[in-house]
Amino acid sequence: QVQLVESGGGLVQAGGSLRLSCAASGLTFSSYTMGWFRQAPGKEREFVAAITWSGSNLYYTDSVKGRFTISRDNDESTVYLQLNSLKPEDTAVYYCAAGLLVVENALKRRNSYMYWGQGTQVTVSS
Repeated sequence: QVQLVESGGGLVQAGGSLRLSCAASGLTFSSYTMGWFRQAPGKEREFVAAITWSGSNLYYTDSVKGRFTISRDNDESTVYLQLNSLKPEDTAVYYCAAGLLVVENALKRRNSYMYWGQGTQVTVSS
């Protein structure tokens, strides 16, 4: 049974930092592209960042470039999202997702990912 378990969310002031983790089990982690998405109240779930199986290719949505960093540890079957210079508009539930053989132009699509975590809340106060 595949499980993705996010952690590290919380309440932080604007300008602060958080590090999200997503621990995977039940799958060959090193074979999967890993993504982070977020969903704010009343909005659709949106792509945030993705990292290919080897960690050699990273992708970000424009609004987080230069502030967020995605990384992975295949030995630990964990993907991370470092969130710096947080803004109130970053407030959302953050989800990690795993996809197999995701091509570059499909990274931002939710249906490219077959497994999802339960999410972790990030709240940024102004």
